[in-house]
Amino acid sequence: MLRLDKYISNATDLSRVEVKRYIKYGDVTIDGEKAINGAQKISGDEAICIEGSAISFAENRYFMLNKPAGVVSATKDNNNSTALDLIFEHRSDELQIAGRLDIDTTGLLLVTDDGQWNHRLTSPRSDCQKIYRVTLGIPITPDYAEKLANGVWLKGEKHPCLPATMEQIDDQTVLLSIAEGKYHQVKRMFTALGNHVEALHRTQVGGIILDESLEPGDYRALTDAEVASIMAPKS
Repeated sequence: MLRLDKYISNATDLSRVEVKRYIKYGDVTIDGEKAINGAQKISGDEAICIEGSAISFAENRYFMLNKPAGVVSATKDNNNSTALDLIFEHRSDELQIAGRLDIDTTGLLLVTDDGQWNHRLTSPRSDCQKIYRVTLGIPITPDYAEKLANGVWLKGEKHPCLPATMEQIDDQTVLLSIAEGKYHQVKRMFTALGNHVEALHRTQVGGIILDESLEPGDYRALTDAEVASIMAPKS
């Protein structure tokens, strides 16, 4: 059971004080009956109205953000702007980052308040492919694709990376697809190949592709199909 005032506050932009004021003046109804006070208990299945307009508790929310450089993938940070600073939604404190990006990495960042969906996305067992556009410091050599496909050894790791696929765009740019999320993994992979990453941009996570209409710092809600693509079992 939920307190009426907390339910309404969570479902709207109203503070608890404002909710109590609406109740006091008889503007809140529960199944057509005037609410008595904010401490009333409800199940959440009732028809709650304020001034005749129905409200309902929001379902889980899912967003894609085109993360700009200089923004950290965190809910709070004392020194830098965070991804959640760019999400202007009610109850934004309930949102969490689903698959982090380094501060200087740009592109697709997913944000949700659905913990199960987040776990499905980020679990090592999910085999969720991430695609990055990688700009390198020096030209690519012909052996990169084979070495990446065989699994690159990273300094300090006990096991090689899982096989990765590479599509060459030009002499110093590739699209890299990986299923893991080790610390600074893409940068370390190309360091192991004798190169270094100049710029890194994530374009896709699983079946979710960054919307090209989003400017850096912009976001939009995911479609139902995009949300479902993460939960769908592999064939």
